Amino acid sequence: MRHLTGGAAALAAALSLLGTGTAFAAANNNNSQKLRAAVTLEGVRAHQAAFQSIADMSGGNRFAGLQGHDLSAQYVMARLRDAGYQPTTFEFVYDAFFERSPSTLDQISPTPTAYVNGNDFRIMSYSGSGAVTAPLAQPTGNRNGCDPADFAGFAAGSIALVERGVCTFRIKTTNAAAAGASAILIYNNIPGVVNGTLGEAGGLSAIPSLGLTQALGQSLRTQTASGPVVMRVRTDTGAQPLSTYNVLAETAGGNDENVVMVGAHLDSVTAGPGINDNGSGSAAILETAIQMSKVKPTNKVRFAWWSAEESGLIGATRYVQSLSPAEGNRIALYLNFDMVGSPNFARFVYDGDDSTGTGTIPAGCIERCKEGSGVIESVFNGYFSEVAGLTTEPTPFNGRSDYGPFIGANIPSGGLFTGAEGIKTPAQEVKFGGVAGVAYDPCYHAACDTFANNSDEGLDQMSDAIAHATITFAQNTSIVNGVKGKGNFKSPKTAADGEDGTGGGGGLHDEHEHDEE
Repeated sequence: MRHLTGGAAALAAALSLLGTGTAFAAANNNNSQKLRAAVTLEGVRAHQAAFQSIADMSGGNRFAGLQGHDLSAQYVMARLRDAGYQPTTFEFVYDAFFERSPSTLDQISPTPTAYVNGNDFRIMSYSGSGAVTAPLAQPTGNRNGCDPADFAGFAAGSIALVERGVCTFRIKTTNAAAAGASAILIYNNIPGVVNGTLGEAGGLSAIPSLGLTQALGQSLRTQTASGPVVMRVRTDTGAQPLSTYNVLAETAGGNDENVVMVGAHLDSVTAGPGINDNGSGSAAILETAIQMSKVKPTNKVRFAWWSAEESGLIGATRYVQSLSPAEGNRIALYLNFDMVGSPNFARFVYDGDDSTGTGTIPAGCIERCKEGSGVIESVFNGYFSEVAGLTTEPTPFNGRSDYGPFIGANIPSGGLFTGAEGIKTPAQEVKFGGVAGVAYDPCYHAACDTFANNSDEGLDQMSDAIAHATITFAQNTSIVNGVKGKGNFKSPKTAADGEDGTGGGGGLHDEHEHDEE
């Protein structure tokens, strides 16, 4: 494993954290009730406190390839070793995206307006640089701009205004640039600002690319129907190669021909420490792994802490791409936990079988994946309704978090999410508490995503559900893939299937920095 990027003082300070945390498993926590009792809120929060301390000594973030992520990974591995695991690393190099200076967006005419970065718009990761003043123009065909033919007759030099949906942000941007657009503005198809990425694979785009709120995009579309609207866009971006790594650890025992994977991303954005996004999921699965250290599961359980998720699911994607067909077939299922402690939380469960028809399940997710993912969803919903006595809502299963590469490889997947910058509805206020009209996480991708940016109630509930699903599948995956294990495992009721969830896709959601639309 490569050396840390920070100096000796930072390393010594980080190592002082390695003795912190909760007690190890005192008993064989081999069923849901025992493991849920052992995975405490205090234990999860202790790991989040360590991540906060690491960010504090690392420039305020835990970005993949920089000191904050390195020290976070060191902390996770040390805790795992203390619990008896033998963690390994999966190293890779990626081109990290950076803003050299903040982006700006202004309307020059007919109504001069300076729009607010972070509220009205956000830069797309891997956007190109540029300073452009030009009139707005919409595609002449479908307004989502997913087909080059949509831009037939497009006025070269104009700034393209397109709607989110159907295809990736990269495709929209590529089509607009090929038609001669000088920049592109992609507005949301749900409330809130688009927070997307063009994906690392294509490098920086040829033109500036910004994501807008639905309200601003619709307003600009209406204005352009009445007359010329001149906008000014400025971006200043770059990319540089960084070395980073995933952390993996698996149980010593269990059937290695039937592996249950449990994962969460460990990196944050550069803007803040990322203690909810995704110190919450990382801490919850770390505490679950520690409290399972004496369990002898029927199936091997492999825990993963992914890197460079915030740059486009890179760590999980590289890992899945490295698997041989036989290795992939040995993975019975994957569970993903990204943002499970949002302060204005909702209880979202990934809609594995797309029963609501709101997701975009990859073509690679066929019978094994789609059916198994629906069963995983039913296990979470059954736990919440039948054991915890709580309601849930489905969130679109569209590949916008680290489960994306797994479902793309036909591996059944599922998980939990408590919301990002999407807005809580009045119905959700009644169902989950909190405040309607406010984001699930007002500090999403911001400097204020600190240890204080948390709901103890939501994190406690989700940590229990994580422990339940992990030990349940560790002992028996028969309802997912027919491989028998301990107990008579029957599929619980699908309590929330068919409800109209508005979670936005989970973790990388509609709201997260990911390439999938």
